[in-house]
Amino acid sequence: MPDEALTTEATKRVDEAIQSRRSVRAFTAEPVSRETVERMLETASRAASGGNLQPWKVYVLAGEARKALVERVAEKMKENPFGDGPEYDIYPKDLTEPFVSRRGEVAREMYEMIGIARDDSAGRMTQMARNFSFFDAPVGMILTIDRQMGPPQFVDLGLFLGNLMLLAREEGLHTCAQEAWSLWGRTIREEVGVPENELVFCGLALGHADASAQVNRLQTSRATLSDFAELHGF
Repeated sequence: MPDEALTTEATKRVDEAIQSRRSVRAFTAEPVSRETVERMLETASRAASGGNLQPWKVYVLAGEARKALVERVAEKMKENPFGDGPEYDIYPKDLTEPFVSRRGEVAREMYEMIGIARDDSAGRMTQMARNFSFFDAPVGMILTIDRQMGPPQFVDLGLFLGNLMLLAREEGLHTCAQEAWSLWGRTIREEVGVPENELVFCGLALGHADASAQVNRLQTSRATLSDFAELHGF
């Protein structure tokens, strides 16, 4: 499995940010300033957007606000570990190859890396639950989109999210995009004040990566160029 040392230094080029970005699942307690977050958000908002709709909305949680959401979800998980119900289908119900294998491979690699056996349901559930502490990152974001929006606008939201994750690397920070937060839409609305017309798309953990954490050594594989691209006329 890919297993490479985590890069924590700030990047200076876009390609460096792309190559060093990964889903970090263990963060230190070192804070991230409001000024840094605002700078990242303002820059990320230059993402391409069809018709300039700019359909994204972001709720940024730190300090007591972050703690309140995390603690409320933790309390609810005692009775309902699977959340309020999904806001949308995170994966297609009848997923085909090669996508099934890709999804299975990254799960297997991650759990093997942190020593959780395939049949250890409790261990896997505990690791899954760490999503809902933002993996201890000091900043958690909830990204939403108006329910009237369709697939093109979800692409716009994804471009905005991608910008945020690359800008984090420029700041010497790391992220983890978390569709798992979409399982707690009702609770997020109650705690954070998200209106009913907004669909909870995902969370984003932001902070300084814990370079000593084994889980952060995982770097997922990627398909070869010939698997996903056809070049004509060259």
